[in-house]
Amino acid sequence: MERVCIFCRIVKGELPATKLYEDDLVLAFLDIAPINKGHCLVIPKGHHNSLTTVPAEQSARMMTVATQLAAALMRATDSDGFNLLLSNGTCAGQVVPHAHLHVIPRHAQDGVSLPSRSRPYDSDEEKEALVAEVRKRMISRTDP
Repeated sequence: MERVCIFCRIVKGELPATKLYEDDLVLAFLDIAPINKGHCLVIPKGHHNSLTTVPAEQSARMMTVATQLAAALMRATDSDGFNLLLSNGTCAGQVVPHAHLHVIPRHAQDGVSLPSRSRPYDSDEEKEALVAEVRKRMISRTDP
């Protein structure tokens, strides 16, 4: 028996969620394991494992809703800023295999530290070769 995605079950109303926003394309709800109070997720209503397969209209709506929620969350939580975080693929930290955008209210002293490090290019030539390869492989979201 095929396992149904937990987020798809939330969209169908089979599992509870504290909804913040819903329209025909996206759903936003509070994260059950929040990094900070107000931490929420914005998901496409259709199932997509990866952001790369979410139709352009839905991914644009996800970003629009995320920025509107971020502004409202900053006011509601008296926060100083926010993070938008989307992990695409297990190697990037994606746990639920359904594209989702985290909106995380932030405070100056909240103790949250997102890991980061710098990995510079070995040369300008290496950087330019990568740019050329990316441009060659770029797929337009409007192409059939």
